[in-house]
Amino acid sequence: MRPLRYSINVTLDGCCDHRVIPPTEDLHRHAAENLAQADALLFGRVTYEMMEAGWRWPAGAKPDWMADWVEPFAQTINAAKKYVVSSTLDQVDWNAELVRGDLGKAVE
Repeated sequence: MRPLRYSINVTLDGCCDHRVIPPTEDLHRHAAENLAQADALLFGRVTYEMMEAGWRWPAGAKPDWMADWVEPFAQTINAAKKYVVSSTLDQVDWNAELVRGDLGKAVE
């Protein structure tokens, strides 16, 4: 069985709120490198919807406010296989598959 890794951004003072952690080139490079090593990403509905809204842009339509150094992270997360655990969503896309039922068996 392959390892299951958990990842979250946390500041040294324990803050997990992504809105207050300053986005940096180093942070996005590190995150892209970690994502590139994963076979797939596992999201709950809320995180999936938040990440899709933030990173899935129409072709050639990167938001004006976003720095160029973010592009490698965006390409990596957009290309990654995703699994979404939800009992409320009827369907997903963005290279994702909906997971229902026994999560332990599904992840195995």
